Amino acid sequence: MAAITRFEDIISWKEARVLNCTIGKLIEQKKFKHNYHLINQIEGSAGSIMDNIAEGFERSGNKEFLQFLYIAKASCGELRSQLYRALDRNYIEPKTFDNLSIHAMKISSLIQKLITYLQTSELKGTKYKIRKNN
Repeated sequence: MAAITRFEDIISWKEARVLNCTIGKLIEQKKFKHNYHLINQIEGSAGSIMDNIAEGFERSGNKEFLQFLYIAKASCGELRSQLYRALDRNYIEPKTFDNLSIHAMKISSLIQKLITYLQTSELKGTKYKIRKNN
């Protein structure tokens, strides 16, 4: 397995970006009417998924990365809950809800796989590499 050197190469981040773009298009199409509170929450949670993956990766240590991955995973659940609110208010169609919810669950599963890998990995991140010139 090749080492990931940029957060942009993480599959769950890529998928979260696609999901975030889809949510953004729905907002731009005024699917959420004028419910600005829900718009802010749904946009925030969708963005939080990709942002926390990126921020955790950039911390350069597995412990912090894991912490941020758990937050990203929780944001997937938060987004799914908000999608139910949008569905219940008839802001989105059931098919749109299903597609977005399935995508969020896929991302959650990808994040969980990354969490499991990091928990069992002997690699601890670049910030913990032994410095030989000290």
